[in-house]
Order: sequence, then C-alpha cells, then structure tokens
Amino acid sequence: MSKQPYDPADDGARMSLERDMSYGNYLALDKILNAQLPQSDAHDEMLFIIQHQTSELWMRLAIHELSAARLAIRNDKLSPAFKMLARVSRIFEQLNNAWDVLRTMTPSEYTRFRETLGVSSGLQSHQYRQIEFILGNRNRAMLKMHRHNDAVHQLLVQELQQPSLYNEAVACLQRSGLTPASEITAPDHEAPHALCSGIESLWHTVYEDPELYWSQYELAEKLVDLEDYFRRWRFNHVTTVERVIGFKRGSGGTSGVSYLRKMLEVELFPELWHLRGAL
Repeated sequence: MSKQPYDPADDGARMSLERDMSYGNYLALDKILNAQLPQSDAHDEMLFIIQHQTSELWMRLAIHELSAARLAIRNDKLSPAFKMLARVSRIFEQLNNAWDVLRTMTPSEYTRFRETLGVSSGLQSHQYRQIEFILGNRNRAMLKMHRHNDAVHQLLVQELQQPSLYNEAVACLQRSGLTPASEITAPDHEAPHALCSGIESLWHTVYEDPELYWSQYELAEKLVDLEDYFRRWRFNHVTTVERVIGFKRGSGGTSGVSYLRKMLEVELFPELWHLRGAL
C-alpha cells in the first residue's frame, strides 16, 4: 500500500497566502530575482551578475553593522560592538567564499561578454567605498567617480565629515584610563589614517597587560580579525582577476591586477600590526 504524499497543511502550514505576508513578499523576491539583466547571450554572464549583486547585498549588511558598531564604541558600549564586528568578519568570510564560485569561469567564457560591461567596474561600487571610508581608508579623490549620482556623492561626503570606526576606537582607548600620548593629534577625517607612534604606544600598553585592559584588548583583537578577513578578500580579488583576465587593463580604466596589488599594501589599523614586533 503506497504512502500518501506529505501535505504541509496537515502540520498546520498556511497554504492560502492571498491576504497574508508571504515569504516572497517579505523578501521582495520579485524585484531581486528579476534584477539580473544580462547584456549578451553568454551563459556565464548570469554568474558574473549574481556574484556582484550578492556581494553588494553582503556589503549592505556590513555597512549596517559597522555603522552600529561605531556608534556603540562612541558610547563606550563595547560588548555590543564586539558582536557586530565579529559579524562583519563573518560577512567578509562569505565574500571570500564567493570568489571560489567566480573562479569557475574561464578567460574564454569571460571574453564572450566582457565588452558588454562598457566602463563599469567594481572600483565604482559606492558601498565598497563607504566601507573603506568607515574603516578609515579615506581619500577625497575617490569621490570624483560618484559625482554623477547626487545622493551617493552626498552620502560619501557625509561619511568623510565624521570620525572613522578606528578614530572612535582610539578615542575610546584614550577615555579608558590610559595616559594620553602627546604625539596623538586630531585626526584628519578626509585623509587615510597614517601610522602614529602615540597610538601604537597606547595599544602597546593594552597588550602588555590584557587582564587590566581586557575590554580594550578584545576591541583590538576584533579589529585585527576584521582587517585580516578584509585583506584576504582583497587578495582573493587579485588572484581571481589575474586568473580570469591576466594583466589586461581593467574595464574601469585601471591597470587591473597591478592596481589591485597596490591595494594589498594598505593597512587599515597599522598600529595594531606594527606593535606585534615590539612586544
């Protein structure tokens, strides 16, 4: 005797959704699943589009978490900030894993639709730019490519007018009872953070006595963890681009792999890395 097929209604599942919030409505799936608009008939263009769209969604969440973490640190609420920063590290782990999928595309497959990209490039991602600005890698010159979009341009300008996440971490450090270092000057919000011996001295004190400064010590390690994952993401970006297009010039006009390799040299929180050699 055959078994009757499983019917979710027997377990109480709502099967009529005409008047209720459904899964598809809640997630706006009609918009999301119809947002892939390939410009060619190349099979692999769908992979390329979805890879970058999902990356932008993860970056949207990273911005949400980083903004909240910065506010928490500003208000000396470090425990919630730790949770948020740990989540951002996991987000970048997801972004790292996504490169493995894109690397299944060969140079021949990418060549079939590359011309349809025009001058579009990941360099133009305003969310990536916002993440860099939040973390402290700030360069006003990067605003130029966003002038065509007033809302985005203003968003990034406003970001440059406030302290970065790292600025807030250092300010929190100075409020924690450590003797302020005289070498620390007011940060220039519109310039990339530069290695400062005074800031390194403060972090060095924390690492010499982690039991006494446990919260500050944990904050430091959460920041190092975050930059570690961020660096891996950049490295995987370089190797993926080299594997797919070699040393061709990027679609956005940069030197491609050569440009991306320069970005690997950027340190977001340099004092936290440099002090390790002095401990």
